[in-house]
Amino acid sequence: MSRPLTDQERRKQISVRGLAGAENVAELKRNFNRHLHFTLVKDRNVATPRDYYQALAHTVRDHLVGRWLRTQQYYYEKDPKLGLDMEELQEIEEDAGLGNGGLGRLAACFLDSMATLGLAAYGYGIRYEFGIFNQKIAGGWQVEEADDWLRFGNPWEKARPEYAIPVHFYGRVEHGPGGAKWLDTQVVLALPYDTPVPGYRNNTVNTMRLWSARAPNDFNLKDFNVGGYIQAVLDRNLAENISRVLYPNDNFFEGKELRLKQEYFVVAATLHDIVRRFKSAKFGSRDPVRTAFDTFPDKVAIQLNDTHPSLAIPELMRILMDEEHLGWDKAWDVTVRTCAYTNHTVLPEALERWPLHLLESLLPRHLQIIYEINQRFLDRVYAMFPGDHERLRRMSLVEEGAVKRINMAHLCIVGAHAVNGVARIHSEILKNSVFKDFYELEPHKFQNKTNGITPRRWLLLCNPGLADVIAQRIGEDFIADLDQLQQLRRFVDDDGFIRDVAKVKQENKLKFAAFLEKESGVRVNPESLFDIQVKRIHEYKRQLLNCLHVITLYNRIKKEPNKQFVPRTVMIGGKAAPGYHMAKMIIKLVTSIGDVVNHDPAVGDRLKVLFLENYRVSLAEKVIPAADLSEQISTAGTEASGTGNMKFMLNGALTIGTMDGANVEMAEEAGEENLFIFGMRVEDVEKLDREGYRARDFYERLPELRQAIDQLSSGFFSPRQPDLFRDIVNMLMNHDRFKVFADYEAYVKCQEKVSALYKNSREWTRMVIRNVAASGKFSSDRTIAQYAREIWGAEPTRHRIPAPDEPRE
Repeated sequence: MSRPLTDQERRKQISVRGLAGAENVAELKRNFNRHLHFTLVKDRNVATPRDYYQALAHTVRDHLVGRWLRTQQYYYEKDPKLGLDMEELQEIEEDAGLGNGGLGRLAACFLDSMATLGLAAYGYGIRYEFGIFNQKIAGGWQVEEADDWLRFGNPWEKARPEYAIPVHFYGRVEHGPGGAKWLDTQVVLALPYDTPVPGYRNNTVNTMRLWSARAPNDFNLKDFNVGGYIQAVLDRNLAENISRVLYPNDNFFEGKELRLKQEYFVVAATLHDIVRRFKSAKFGSRDPVRTAFDTFPDKVAIQLNDTHPSLAIPELMRILMDEEHLGWDKAWDVTVRTCAYTNHTVLPEALERWPLHLLESLLPRHLQIIYEINQRFLDRVYAMFPGDHERLRRMSLVEEGAVKRINMAHLCIVGAHAVNGVARIHSEILKNSVFKDFYELEPHKFQNKTNGITPRRWLLLCNPGLADVIAQRIGEDFIADLDQLQQLRRFVDDDGFIRDVAKVKQENKLKFAAFLEKESGVRVNPESLFDIQVKRIHEYKRQLLNCLHVITLYNRIKKEPNKQFVPRTVMIGGKAAPGYHMAKMIIKLVTSIGDVVNHDPAVGDRLKVLFLENYRVSLAEKVIPAADLSEQISTAGTEASGTGNMKFMLNGALTIGTMDGANVEMAEEAGEENLFIFGMRVEDVEKLDREGYRARDFYERLPELRQAIDQLSSGFFSPRQPDLFRDIVNMLMNHDRFKVFADYEAYVKCQEKVSALYKNSREWTRMVIRNVAASGKFSSDRTIAQYAREIWGAEPTRHRIPAPDEPRE
């Protein structure tokens, strides 16, 4: 007698009959294999049952989705829509606003370039549940709203729970014969989510791995003093808060424990992941698991993007000594040769200096390691500069004072084999002032890597009109070799090219004007000069200087209403950190000036002032191609590089700017005569600091400046609250670190040159062409090739690897 079929076998039989009648079995198998192929990670060749489950589930989902959509259409849409609008679909996608200002955006450009240059690179970060806040303007004030960017899911990410990593906090350290042990810790799990990062037409797809915090299943359940089982489960939130929200400060350090937890969380998970991959990869090793770390720096490069991941240095030391049992000297050699540090700011308030008591409580073992690093370092300094106690004090990783602190930039410099700034002038400032002592000790460590932007996003994707006009003249190779834009110099007198470039700009302006009217109901004159300043709101970026120019223009129109003025639409956009009072006042000032100027019939179309709400990448992609004038007006010596400046240049805007950050190199590439450069240089700022900056001298000497300030003081722009802007006036008159008045006169005169040139469309466009032709240096491909060759010891390549459906070479 044959045995009866099991339920599983019956299901199988029915499935096979159903498949034979309904589907092409071979096609389903292909689908399954395709899903299995993409379910597997690159560093694992053997499929697990979970991989097969995922592949089957995705195959079934594919099988169902067509029917699912058809069902919806059949029952709920009797007249289903045909055809899809790609632009409409693109608008649906949420910005992944997982960083502040230019730093996070720079990392995104770098990931694009690393994939395009065939570098086997991972980008690591935190998968914040809530990214940078959404900015609403209500009554002229910034109001923050939570950025619930994941509410509809994220189709680009793939959760990898099988690679979850335990991260430890608090606890105590025990030293014994076997070395140090970190005991009685609280554990939080780091769950990785992977996002593919495709290179440009080379079939390379790298990984961005973002970590999400999860409480382990036994979280707080072992000690029932928390009020029982229900409370223990509720308290899981405490652990999971680590990846809940991005701290929204740009260029400002806020020493909160949760922020320190975030910084260690991403570092610990990432280093564990890197070490795991190193130990399991073969790299020519015959051992099933690699245990020797001699070759680690040859196979692994860790680039610290500012000091936020600086705990990577003590964490790598802890892993190598406490877990892999290397001695101090060997562990330190491996750590220094692996790590490199990029500095992104010279503003003292932005430098991370963590209170010692926080580290002592949260990361006791790491503090011990930092003390040891400091002691050995200071011994070296003292040997080179005997008796120089002041130098020891300046260079110590531990800052004395009412609250002892660890200087994280010092930790990075000591623990890295390379230190770089992000524009030539910035790197020189690091060597000559901010880190002068460290440069004197180890000059070989210091380098420059001028920032760049990816031309795939910042030209091809956001400005296809301009990209097409360029490609018609010089072909398409410039997309992955931006230096080829130099060929455009030969078209600077070509009437056809001049006309095409001007036409694309006008189309972009019309498109942006239509967008503004649709989104905010504001009508602007597309024939006017689009004068744009978009970036984080900060005193050093001097949006206030821009405001004073706008007020001056307004006063000139009112004074001579019958005179011909070049019409301008001034747009200012950017987020203010929620706790930054002065930045929020600056936003209110911009909106208040707009309320007066835009409703004055005597002004008409000649001047409009707009605040662009909720500036973000997706808005940048619309406004930058439409800009005529790019405002890059920080006080010389304060903006490390800037990258918005490069985006505007590449997209056919002219720059009005100071000799600061990458503006210096932009002027060098295009010729200073092709930018509107004004104001103090770094040396002038230093001289003014030595002599003493007296704002009142400028106020009394310059009648138009005095008039503008008096209008702010008297409530001209805030009639219902005459003293509304007294904090701004008080700061500008009495304690302005960024010397707005000192550059006012030169700025206004330079803006007159802008207006004069704009009247001559042909000459303006010829200058635009010279700028676009000179922007090749500012590709992030160039930046990344330099990091690879000069810091990471890797060679970039444009080699195209075979696609999955092509035979391997």
